[in-house]
Amino acid sequence: MPCVDGRGQLNEMAKKLLSAMADGSSLEQIAEKTGLPLYRIRSGTRELAEAGLVESANETYVLTEAGRAAMKPL
Repeated sequence: MPCVDGRGQLNEMAKKLLSAMADGSSLEQIAEKTGLPLYRIRSGTRELAEAGLVESANETYVLTEAGRAAMKPL
């Protein structure tokens, strides 16, 4: 299930992932915060990175400016 649809709308999983990454988190930390399985975290973060909403540095995922903007209505 894609995190971001063709209209740029985030699904519930994407919202959980972005919220968990607000302060920067590893994949394992995101899994702990969200309760989602690691395989879903991996695919979701990959999709969010491709959409330009998150980026990874030293195995820590952080929100980009676009990711922070996407979180504002949440």
